[in-house]
Amino acid sequence: MAGSGAGSKGKGGKARKVSATTDSGAGQRLKRSLYEEELFRLQAELVKLQEWVRAERARIVVIFEGRDAAGKGSTIKRVTQYLNPRVAQIVALPAPTEREQTEWYFQRYIERLPAGGHIVLFDRSWYNRAGVERVMGFCSKEEYGRFLHQCPLFERMLVEDGILLRKYWFSVSDAEQQRRFKSRLEDPMRRWKLSTMDLESITRWEDYSRSKDEMFVHTDIPEAPWYVVESDDKRSARINMIAHLLSTLPYQDVQRTPLELPARPPSKGYIRMPKGMQTYVPDCAASLAAGTPGPAHGDSQELGREPGPHKRAL
Repeated sequence: MAGSGAGSKGKGGKARKVSATTDSGAGQRLKRSLYEEELFRLQAELVKLQEWVRAERARIVVIFEGRDAAGKGSTIKRVTQYLNPRVAQIVALPAPTEREQTEWYFQRYIERLPAGGHIVLFDRSWYNRAGVERVMGFCSKEEYGRFLHQCPLFERMLVEDGILLRKYWFSVSDAEQQRRFKSRLEDPMRRWKLSTMDLESITRWEDYSRSKDEMFVHTDIPEAPWYVVESDDKRSARINMIAHLLSTLPYQDVQRTPLELPARPPSKGYIRMPKGMQTYVPDCAASLAAGTPGPAHGDSQELGREPGPHKRAL
């Protein structure tokens, strides 16, 4: 499978907007059986892509942007699920430090760009300046204007240097975003994903919409176009985004050297250390299988034997 490039060309060489989704089945959730089968097929293609990247020393940057709770993180998880974390790396930077605030805005992102044979997935990126920083007043008007001027130049330099740059905007409706926020608020396992900044985005919905529109006007360039992913249905969004990404990259199946497991050599007299000299984790799984509850949190008496004297000394 091979792609044909970053974007289709219209008349006069101008980039034609291509969405990473379709209108077919709008409003309908993709059936789980179809979703899982197609996702696994696409993930197998992603593994092929990874091997091509390693063999060709290619450099790929994929930017994931969009509304809060639009499904960026869950899509990144599916993209990287079967990939080598030494090859495909996720970059999700925190707020800039005091030192980084004095640097050129793009500087801390440049440090995370891939070397040959690597893929970098930005879970939010330098486009923070055109989104949250702009709306929440974390940057000045001058800094914002400078970003809109420099960003296309910066991305053109990346592409000219051979980096395969893909940019995806995950679009979610206000009603679906509200539903996901409410779900996170009520789920203690996912409540950490909800911040005060996320809640602020509810009251500033139109401000974010205007900023996104202006950002697209300046940064949706032929060399690095934006691709919009409709994500009210997360399953469809993941399938559409991954399928589109693969279609834009010129990868091919790389023949790998066949591997064979060697025969184990005969023993040379090694005797394993007695188990009593090592500290093992308790067999909670056996207790679970036997129908007995495992040790409570902090119950040190049930979490294994006392450490030896050498370990107490540490």
